[in-house]
Amino acid sequence: MGMGEGHVGVIQCLGKPARRPPAAPGPFQPLPAPAMAKQYDVLFRLLLIGDSGVGKTCLLCRFTDNEFHSSHISTIGVDFKMKTIEVDGIKVRIQIWDTAGQERYQTITKQYYRRAQGIFLVYDISSERSYQHIMKWVSDVDEYAPEGVQKILIGNKADEEQKRQVGREQGQQLAKEYGMDFYETSACTNLNIKESFTRLTELVLQAHRKELEGLRTRASNELALAELEEEEGKPEGPANSSKTCWC
Repeated sequence: MGMGEGHVGVIQCLGKPARRPPAAPGPFQPLPAPAMAKQYDVLFRLLLIGDSGVGKTCLLCRFTDNEFHSSHISTIGVDFKMKTIEVDGIKVRIQIWDTAGQERYQTITKQYYRRAQGIFLVYDISSERSYQHIMKWVSDVDEYAPEGVQKILIGNKADEEQKRQVGREQGQQLAKEYGMDFYETSACTNLNIKESFTRLTELVLQAHRKELEGLRTRASNELALAELEEEEGKPEGPANSSKTCWC
């Protein structure tokens, strides 16, 4: 698997402990006011699940590194990358987990469901089998993921139209049955990659609106206090009397 600059680390079941990312206490992790403008406002986790070979790793690499590799080694355990995007003026740091689809890794990957705020359920449009298995993946999400987790259904490899086994209407109908948004994507042609990740980010932000408003209020208060302290620390005199606007 190629590692772009967005790559952070890999958790493998190879007997040796692998480096894990620092755990956030909740879906939103605020930064001190001076650092927020430079880094991010909130941090949360998205998860990619689906059968092995549906292109989850390719979706991740295209979104985080804008790279596409036609061949990948199957993910072992769980891999992840990070990317910061801006949605509605909010800088969001996303930790995106790419899970192995093979049955032998299910015990490992299911541990990550409960820590996710958003989940992509991915099938391959050229594989009827992967589409049929979405019902099993939805069942796993219902059992292991937190209540209120946001979900989007992805029909990947839309560039392989000549091999299509699953119609767009089938994907739309299945998504409707489960109350999910639906996108057909292609990591190869970059179809709907940014759009689908941005949409899931929006859904997570909307689901945590109250918590987000609390962070905004706190950040605004901290910023106002910092400006007040800076103003109080300035010497009085003509040099400062004319600087009334800080825009």
